[in-house]
Amino acid sequence: MSQPSITIPSSLLPADGRFGCGPSKVRPEAVAALAEAAPTFLGTSHRQAGVRSQVGRLRAGVRELFGLPEGWEVVLGNGGSTGFWDAATFGLIEQRSLHLSFGEFSSKFAAASAAAPFLGDPVVVRSEPGTHPELVADESVDLYALTHNETSTGVAMELRRPAGATARQLVAVDATSAAGGLRWDPAEVDCYYFAPQKCFASDGGLFIACCSPAAVQRIERLAASDRWIPASIDLKIALDNSRQDQTNNTPALATVFLAVHQTEWINSNGGLEWAASRCDRSAEIIYGWADKASYATPYVSDPRHRSHVVATIDLDAGIDANEVARVLRANGVVDTESYRKLGRNQLRVALFPAIDPADVEALTACIDHVVDALA
Repeated sequence: MSQPSITIPSSLLPADGRFGCGPSKVRPEAVAALAEAAPTFLGTSHRQAGVRSQVGRLRAGVRELFGLPEGWEVVLGNGGSTGFWDAATFGLIEQRSLHLSFGEFSSKFAAASAAAPFLGDPVVVRSEPGTHPELVADESVDLYALTHNETSTGVAMELRRPAGATARQLVAVDATSAAGGLRWDPAEVDCYYFAPQKCFASDGGLFIACCSPAAVQRIERLAASDRWIPASIDLKIALDNSRQDQTNNTPALATVFLAVHQTEWINSNGGLEWAASRCDRSAEIIYGWADKASYATPYVSDPRHRSHVVATIDLDAGIDANEVARVLRANGVVDTESYRKLGRNQLRVALFPAIDPADVEALTACIDHVVDALA
């Protein structure tokens, strides 16, 4: 029997009902700015000053946002994080890598490395979804592949070089859903890469990689070796083009523009600490609500590992989370469904900087209303 129609009172609804984990909410101010700039920006050459100035602003803004030390490079290229896994397989791993695998996305770089016939079999350290494994030094590898935030499960990990790591061992971090919302220290990382469709409130298809001098040296050395690297994912080509404030092939211009707008919005409000604190507040709201609600439980049991940019909340078996998400969507509150492959009776909610903590609080009231109505 189908459920009756449920209307959420307008007084409970968030001002903006977008809670997707990617593509994420794009701030209306950024869209308006893009529309204003469109006549002289969209449909123009990415080799000319109009677009190159935006690429330069994005690189400078990212450098400021993360406080990158002297000698670090901000490298852009097409393909998003998925493309970067292939690029790093060719252009960052010298012989063998170690991967922490604790969800759908953290496993994919490991799979790319394992498939490469010119590399040794990777070391893959796994843990169950909802947790993350511990990183231990391994002298047989030359790259540690970490994930700052596992988007599929809502698990975040602190970034630290493993004790005993040597100078020849790089630390590469997939930060796609973390960058711009979680704190990190460049001293602990050599390559911090991400796509801008989450905390950077833009669209996908672009990768941005913050590379230490050691990572740059590795890229240049492998490019000069006899290893064949496809030009479309050659990090040396991406590096050379980025130094000229451009990409090797045509980027999505709207993506670049929106990422610039979000980066400069965060920087103008206080930078990464401001953005991370805003995400902290949203996390405090939703996990605090779940701890108190009789029918909801934070999926990640260890509070230290609960993400402050992606919250996963389990619902009791008697409450269909998919039905709750369906009713929310019918009322304009969208993209709260769980990650499809995780297969849990849960809601997944983005807490990215563009999302107002007040809207997260309104969301919890909407969920309570829907659950009461379904009961």
